[in-house]
Amino acid sequence: MRAVVQRVSRARVTPGGEIGPGLCVLLGVAEGDDEATADCLAAKLAKLRIFENEAGRFDRSLLDVGGAALVVSQFTLIADTAKGNRPSFADAARPERAAPLYERLCTALEEVGVTVARGEFGARMEVELVNEGPVTIVLDT
Repeated sequence: MRAVVQRVSRARVTPGGEIGPGLCVLLGVAEGDDEATADCLAAKLAKLRIFENEAGRFDRSLLDVGGAALVVSQFTLIADTAKGNRPSFADAARPERAAPLYERLCTALEEVGVTVARGEFGARMEVELVNEGPVTIVLDT
């Protein structure tokens, strides 16, 4: 799995949901990913210390600040651009495999107490966000 994580003051996806302060997570599922991968990444997202404390240091997690997560599926994150000018998506998981893993990651976040809004898996979506900081982190499992 690959996730592009942005700390936001607000974000929304159409069709889908919206959040106030928290994380916008663009999620790509690769061949070979499984439920354990989704659970591991969800735990990392919930505990990733990219929110500032009183001294301005990254010391607080999504759980610490009571933030929400907007999780949007994005298979293009798994693109291989090593050859030529057209990306290859051969390493991206097929939709019938990726959709349940996307849902598993969302459920795992909810199970630890994070409010989760979702995009619509496989849909053409519009994502709007206000990146706070800006803070953007790429996580690979």
